[in-house]
Amino acid sequence: MPRTRKGNAPPKSGQRRGGGARCSTQAHSGSSEDEAASEARSTTSECPSLLSTTAEDSLGGDAVDEQGQQEDLEEKLKEYVDCLTNKSAKTRQGALESLRLALASRLLPDFLLERRLTLADALEKCLKKGKGEEQALAAAVLGLLCVQLGPGPKGEELFRTLQPLLVSVLSDSTASPTARLHCASTLGLGCYVAAADIQDLVSCLACLEGVFSQSCSTDGSTAPVVSASLHGLLCAALQAWGLLLTLCPSTHISHILDRQLPQLPQLLSSENVNLRIAAGETIALLFELARDLEEEFVYEDMEALCGTLRTLATDSNKYRAKADRRRQRSTFRAVLHFVEGGECEEEMIRFGLEMLYVDSWARHRIYAAFKDVLGSGMHHHLQNNELLRDIFGLGPVLVLDATTLKAYKVSRFEKHLYNAAAFKARTKARSRVRDKRADIL
Repeated sequence: MPRTRKGNAPPKSGQRRGGGARCSTQAHSGSSEDEAASEARSTTSECPSLLSTTAEDSLGGDAVDEQGQQEDLEEKLKEYVDCLTNKSAKTRQGALESLRLALASRLLPDFLLERRLTLADALEKCLKKGKGEEQALAAAVLGLLCVQLGPGPKGEELFRTLQPLLVSVLSDSTASPTARLHCASTLGLGCYVAAADIQDLVSCLACLEGVFSQSCSTDGSTAPVVSASLHGLLCAALQAWGLLLTLCPSTHISHILDRQLPQLPQLLSSENVNLRIAAGETIALLFELARDLEEEFVYEDMEALCGTLRTLATDSNKYRAKADRRRQRSTFRAVLHFVEGGECEEEMIRFGLEMLYVDSWARHRIYAAFKDVLGSGMHHHLQNNELLRDIFGLGPVLVLDATTLKAYKVSRFEKHLYNAAAFKARTKARSRVRDKRADIL
């Protein structure tokens, strides 16, 4: 499919339409991933490479001989790939977790191209015969493989091979919610990166829509009660669906608006803060796409929607966690401002010597999707991954020598002076506000 992304369109009239400094909703279950990581580090001697060191240890350090370091890393990765066919489920999970950490923090396209068939076969078996955490980790590794291989024929072949399995696990109500959650995220990300056929896009959209639409009533009344264990799945499916909307042709967007815009506000009353935020951000994205189609777009039930958004933007209920209230209010203030016709805030992300402007809701959803799967490796991939640089319009990878890097490096003493001056200015400003005489003035 053509790689035209609404999130990468140039700003109108010299202005940036922002996907501002909002907190990304993390759908993945952190506790389950921590358990998988702990199991990965306590595997049996059947996979010796996982006993001696963790993946994070093998990826760190400043080696003088970069070539030797790369060779050592590839040797460990070969052992991890071999362990994917081990009879022990703990060993397979350990290998998957190690691969996930490696692929998120390093760029290894050549190594993966040579072994893509082996990896595809191993991941297929993990998704088919594995249970719970193993399926979740296999889906996460598949998503990272798509990011590493990019939109070419090899990446497309990998996604087409494993797409039916992702759909099968996602649609299986008896499967682990964690496994279904990761399959939903990978289905959206893999389709966004590797699918070249519009039919693949439409089928993935329909599959994801079918997951979160079950929590919405068709007659516009209150949304049905959903088990707390499925909140993460609904959130992941909604976010993946929103990611694919940024690729959707205008002819499909108009039908989606008619079908989903009246239903999505029901999710704003969910008990789960992540699901409420995901629904709010998706509503803002739909309004953005609608206004791209029709500048004077008017939503029929605008007054009720704005009332709900305003309530969430000023929510002070004490039974909610303080951090959740703060995050919810920040997000819904931005959503309400945009829905009422205002401009979006703009978020600037620094990485290395470069900056990325997240200046629309579509761009925000794209950035958040990659950030969720890459984690702390996001900045490394923004600097070196041609796929991400193409998506965000960053141009070719910068090649800088040591002299140039040293020239841009700020000394510790200069940082200290800057922080001291900023602290002094902030203290003075706050003192004036706190002073009772400010009320008289």
